[in-house]
Amino acid sequence: MSSAEADSVAPEVRRQWQDLAEAVREHQFRYYIKDAPIISDAEFDSMFNELLALEERHPELRVADSPTQLVGGAGFATDFAEAQHLERMLSLDDVFDRDELVAWSNRVENEVGKEPHYLCELKIDGVALSLVYRDGRLERAATRGTAASVRT
Repeated sequence: MSSAEADSVAPEVRRQWQDLAEAVREHQFRYYIKDAPIISDAEFDSMFNELLALEERHPELRVADSPTQLVGGAGFATDFAEAQHLERMLSLDDVFDRDELVAWSNRVENEVGKEPHYLCELKIDGVALSLVYRDGRLERAATRGTAASVRT
């Protein structure tokens, strides 16, 4: 962020963004790296959405290392080696009420250009994994995002 852009944001707004970004990073670290969250998913989603809304109102705050610009545990050092995925693992979107679901469905329809078909599955909280089995044996497990290999 250039100094001119930073100056266009009121100090109290910048401080609010810094506090929120720091809190979101801390909770991401506890969830993705330590596997020891201290707040509920709903509380985290609310905090994350507040940060997103703040960045929507003040785009100059949206920087490359903002928690809103990273996937899952990206940005945290790990001992895992990177892996190449066979298929792209896409992120999930959260919706919290019927209006948000309808808006999401309309966005998908507009992007696809026709009425899409949906496959819905229950989301089980935890890490997203891509598992590759050969001859009934687990050959590789990789996470979404940076595709770090999982120790087996």
